[in-house]
Amino acid sequence: MLLDLRVRNLALIDKVNVEFGDGLNIMTGETGAGKSIIIGSVNIALGGKAPRDIIRQGAEYAYIELVFSVTDEAKIQALKSLNVEPDDDGILIISKKIMPARSVSRINDETVTSAKLREITSLLIDVHGQHEHQSLLYKSKHLEILDAYSRHQTQSLQSHIHEVYHDYIALGERLQYYSGDQENRLREIDFLRFEIEEIENAALKEGEEEELTLTYRRYANAQKIMGSLSAAHEAVQSDDISNALRAVSDVVEYDEKLKGIQDQLFDLETLLSDVNREISDYMDDQSYDEEAFTKTEARLDLIRSLESKYGGSVEQVMHALEEKKERLEDLEHADELREQAQRDLERVTKELDKLCTELSEKRQEASKELTQQIQKGLEDLNFLHVNFTMEFTRMDHYTSRGFDEAEFKISTNPGEPVKSLGSVASGGELSRIMLAIKTVLADSDDIPTLIFDEIDTGISGRTAQKVSEKLAYIAKSHQVICITHLPQIAAMADTHFEIAKSVEDDRTTTRIQELKGDGMVTELARMLGGAEITDTVLQNAQEMKALAQQAKRKS
Repeated sequence: MLLDLRVRNLALIDKVNVEFGDGLNIMTGETGAGKSIIIGSVNIALGGKAPRDIIRQGAEYAYIELVFSVTDEAKIQALKSLNVEPDDDGILIISKKIMPARSVSRINDETVTSAKLREITSLLIDVHGQHEHQSLLYKSKHLEILDAYSRHQTQSLQSHIHEVYHDYIALGERLQYYSGDQENRLREIDFLRFEIEEIENAALKEGEEEELTLTYRRYANAQKIMGSLSAAHEAVQSDDISNALRAVSDVVEYDEKLKGIQDQLFDLETLLSDVNREISDYMDDQSYDEEAFTKTEARLDLIRSLESKYGGSVEQVMHALEEKKERLEDLEHADELREQAQRDLERVTKELDKLCTELSEKRQEASKELTQQIQKGLEDLNFLHVNFTMEFTRMDHYTSRGFDEAEFKISTNPGEPVKSLGSVASGGELSRIMLAIKTVLADSDDIPTLIFDEIDTGISGRTAQKVSEKLAYIAKSHQVICITHLPQIAAMADTHFEIAKSVEDDRTTTRIQELKGDGMVTELARMLGGAEITDTVLQNAQEMKALAQQAKRKS
């Protein structure tokens, strides 16, 4: 569950700390107080985009932090599979620092990408935004909902279809290639043969380039080498060391300490004699060969030319040679390979069709149960005469998700045929339909925290009461965080927060505080009565709160 939300320097927020509780967490406040900023901060922390002007004026950066408690062992293992692990107390901290030029997301102080962040947090929290119900107007969302509901029955089959579909696409591309233009294929064959011959004629050897480079450097600097060695030879031939040795030898008999100096001078004379001989031998052995130099230079140029064309090293050139041979082999046997690709494609198509048919059957079976549960949920939400179904059609092509196209259909009046949601349902009705769907999915999924941002759009009265009961039902098995403007829903709160806007030091600031006891009743009274809170309104608020608590205990 989500334990804490901490926000700094975000839009109208200077500093906010929110400690959420179990069950139903309700957030209320006047229009424009900053309720959307609170949920917006959560969305940004979960990997959403941060507007450029979101940093509070005068601040260097904005900061958002979500603190989760993860105690379910299955959830911990799922996080570990994504290389994320809560600490020893089950705490997982997600933070986002927003700066003018860039943003940085972290999980337990380790930097992560937005894509990785969304993958991880999808296991922990689901946010239903103000306009998410509009996604019900798109049929692709309907199939997504069905697959989420039936994932335990269809997940492995869908994974298998995804793999086979990948082979299906690859074989289709391969067949198309081998069925391509004959003239272009012959032209490529000729060019490949030329390249293969060019590399093979070079007869490249491992380590040859390094050896040739040393030889080339020696030839290219031969004159400088001989000049320097001549100077060294002349210096080594100096008699200074021999004279020093003779001088010390003449007096060594008078002091035994001079014996050490004599020995060192003797060793030095021997060493210089050896060096002199080696220099002489090297100079005698060296002879500049113009032809050898030219051949070395030409060979190096050839090797480096091949490297520039086929790879940055001899090893890469040889790897390119093998690839070109394989490619040539394919092209020279294109007709046979095309026939083989055709046979393979036919085999994979049959397998894919069989798997997609099996998936479609499982989906259609699951859709009956799903639509029955959604219909019951809609009846609970004051749809009095509703008929909710799902219709399937087969697409004329395969996809990685099968060949199904599925659409929810609804009728809200007796005797009327079922129609597409967009042609029947209003915005408020779509919101209730989405809530019914979320309720059904909440019973089958394991996401611990659900956020509803103004799920009550377009509803009031008895329907609002039904929505509040549905949210309270979900909150029995999930942590629910809900922003609302309806007192019927706010009355159901286990934990109630008030979001308010104030002016401090000529600056507008959004604050949030948890309400207790009388504070909760006072806020309900404000929602019921508007600007003026009379004793009667307060009494109504107290009664509404008491009735809500009774309803929760009975359910």
